[in-house]
Amino acid sequence: MDIRMIMKTGRSVSLELSDGGIYHTKSTYDILVNGEKWQETDTVITSVYGLMPDSRYEIEIMEKDGTKAGGISISTSYEFVTLNVRDFGAKGDGIADDTACIQAAILACPKDSRVLIPKGTYKVTSLFLKSDMDMELAKGAVLKADTDRFKYPILPGLIESYDEKEEYNLGTWEGNPLKMFAGIITGINVSNVRLYGQGSIDGCANHENWWKNEKVMVGAFRPRMLFLNRCENIKVQGLYFHDSPAWTLHPYFSNNLLFCNLTVENPAQSPNTDGLDPESCENVEICGIRFSLGDDCVAVKSGKIYMGRKYKKPCKHLHIYQCLMENGHGAVTVGSEMAGGVIDMLVEKCRFYHTDRGLRIKTRRGRGKDAILDGITFRDIEMEQVMTPFTANAFYFCDPDGRTEFVQSREKYPVDDGTPEMRNFRFENITAKDCHVAATYFEGLPEKKIGQVTMKNVTVTFAEDAKKDVPVMSNGVEPCSKKGLYIKNVEHVTLKNVKIVGHEGEPIEVYDVDKLDVV
Repeated sequence: MDIRMIMKTGRSVSLELSDGGIYHTKSTYDILVNGEKWQETDTVITSVYGLMPDSRYEIEIMEKDGTKAGGISISTSYEFVTLNVRDFGAKGDGIADDTACIQAAILACPKDSRVLIPKGTYKVTSLFLKSDMDMELAKGAVLKADTDRFKYPILPGLIESYDEKEEYNLGTWEGNPLKMFAGIITGINVSNVRLYGQGSIDGCANHENWWKNEKVMVGAFRPRMLFLNRCENIKVQGLYFHDSPAWTLHPYFSNNLLFCNLTVENPAQSPNTDGLDPESCENVEICGIRFSLGDDCVAVKSGKIYMGRKYKKPCKHLHIYQCLMENGHGAVTVGSEMAGGVIDMLVEKCRFYHTDRGLRIKTRRGRGKDAILDGITFRDIEMEQVMTPFTANAFYFCDPDGRTEFVQSREKYPVDDGTPEMRNFRFENITAKDCHVAATYFEGLPEKKIGQVTMKNVTVTFAEDAKKDVPVMSNGVEPCSKKGLYIKNVEHVTLKNVKIVGHEGEPIEVYDVDKLDVV
């Protein structure tokens, strides 16, 4: 077994236990710390808690028969002091508003130190992080979000500079700079923060509060549970996020981020409760997360046309691995707000279960010439009960003009500054069983075709009782079931060892493809 340390704090460490399993290890293992049995694990990405700062530990991974599977030596981080929020007046009784007390501990925290939220239920609105600190939610600690929206501070969308030449952007909603309520945990221009622990953040959202009339702005747009605006070097480990008012985890114009060994859970019927939406971010690592929710699990974005054109900040260098995506619209989605582009995204060693789609690319005319999608790779993926495993839709009917002739026409339009581009997609070593609607549905623009689609060692098997539905959301797409590969407006398609089992009709439907290689 190969063992790799992913992150550490003064009190915990996260490891990758590579025994060939995807999300779950192939066996259940005992974890020994300095010779003492500490815990069991059955997940590839595993966190160990209860360690002491600035200490060296020998961690051994043991088979149940006592055979050593592997080991690693680690040294925990230095920690100066711990500030317990109870010492700052926090009650933790679920009734008193503990926001100010916890915020006082955060503001008082010196560099290389920890804010500790011990066991208890802490009612809060918005907490603001500061740089160079750790915050631990201990086992049994719950941050319980207040549902009175008018107790939350508002982050304005745009604030004009004194000389009227620049602007300061704080709030955002679905790719536009609009005012929003601050997140339950918010970081603005902070760096070197580790947010971790075995506790949970409860958004307390339901259809009587945040999810009621969800498309109507009341005071401001709905808050995220974790909102990071222009932050650097942020690591989030171990926590349980659930019942979010809107997108759950939303890093925005931030770089060098790690999201590790989390659980993100929202009800199936909750609106716009995406799991993790990196927007115009760079160097993002997402690993060992279980998603189960009512919208997209991971949705990669880079703003609508205003933000894309002004800042030209793509989302790039993303690595998503050893995750479990369940019960979402899309396991990994790109767009539709991606006017700044998405470059270099690797999704590997993940399991998708009961999502509507595996890869879900959403774009449309008008997104802009900077809306370039390139270098998107999926490999070593297991899917089950996914409606349509692979989709790329250049006619997504988002925005007020989404169903107009301009967006939906299949006629060839002139290429201009509003034309988006899809370049290179690659899929390798993927099995998808008990699928329903279609194996793939790729449809590029006739005036700007998808550049290259490569599928290698891919097997799709349809369920016998396959459901009928639309594979993508655009006008003119009819409901279907057991459709094979539908590919339209692509320059070059390479298919090597691609098997479609249980399809009805033609296994491969190809239209307006310049070059097709089937091996």
